[in-house]
Amino acid sequence: MQLGMVGLGRMGANMTRRLMRGGHTMVVSDLSADAVKGLAGEGAVASASLEDLVSKLSAPRAAWIMVPSGDPTEKTVQALLGKMQAGDTIIDGGNSYFKDDVRRSKLCAAKGVHYVDVGTSGGVWGLDRGYCMMIGGPNETVQRLDPIFKTLAPGRGDIPRTPGREKMSGSAEDGYIHCGPSGSGHFVKMVHNGIEYGMMQAYAEGFDIFKNAISKELPEDIRYDLNLPDIAEVWRRGSVVSSWLLDLTAMALTENPTLAEYSGFVQDSGEGRWTIQAAIEEAVPAEVLTAALYTRFRSRQEHTFAEKMLSAMRQKFGGHVEPKAPAKTK
Repeated sequence: MQLGMVGLGRMGANMTRRLMRGGHTMVVSDLSADAVKGLAGEGAVASASLEDLVSKLSAPRAAWIMVPSGDPTEKTVQALLGKMQAGDTIIDGGNSYFKDDVRRSKLCAAKGVHYVDVGTSGGVWGLDRGYCMMIGGPNETVQRLDPIFKTLAPGRGDIPRTPGREKMSGSAEDGYIHCGPSGSGHFVKMVHNGIEYGMMQAYAEGFDIFKNAISKELPEDIRYDLNLPDIAEVWRRGSVVSSWLLDLTAMALTENPTLAEYSGFVQDSGEGRWTIQAAIEEAVPAEVLTAALYTRFRSRQEHTFAEKMLSAMRQKFGGHVEPKAPAKTK
């Protein structure tokens, strides 16, 4: 298939590469002319503007937006909508708020343009591992774009099949699903990220307990000087708490058991807040996810080893760079 890609940052560029490897034709656009030139050198079709990108796509056109959520996405959707025609499709693959998707889908529908929201997980590793996708939008449009999703997705790989799945159909085992109408894809991804906050917090607090097991405040006979990289590594192998987040934790601790290069200042990108807001609207208790979000707020005032570990995990899976620890003075 032919697809336009708007935004060639860490994920947009690698998604473009994965799609080209899968035989798709990519027309690319970015505010950075160098980024466009670089992908063109790898086989993509360069465009000088959004208007140029649309002109180089064949009807029915499809353009995938991978720019920061909020105002940049809003302006890009509006700009593309002004240049597209009935039957074309705008895909937002960033971390947009699901209620914005519902509003945008109505604006697009008024012009006959389809709108698809795709919650995308995979971070900087997606080029090789593939991208887990949660998709919202009209059935017919999502089905037409299936070759794109199938190429981007991880595929079944060597993950053991869940008992009973052989009686079920669908694409979930391939790493992508059509969740429902507009907004549902980003809604599912939003809650995914809220859960991610809680899982990261649990690992971080546990390893903080390990690190402080040598404290002089403890009786001498229960002080333990524990090897944190080894604990993370052994848990990766057969433990019930194994996960990709633990894999990344083990990697960070192997590189530096003290995580000294991290300040412990932990950002949040919005999805955790939106998840808690949805929980409030639905009157659903979400104590763990809420506490994990508040811990990130606290980390901007005081830093613990647990917060350094949160920073390390964010850097490993998404390339998020937190403020560095200040240099020590003599």
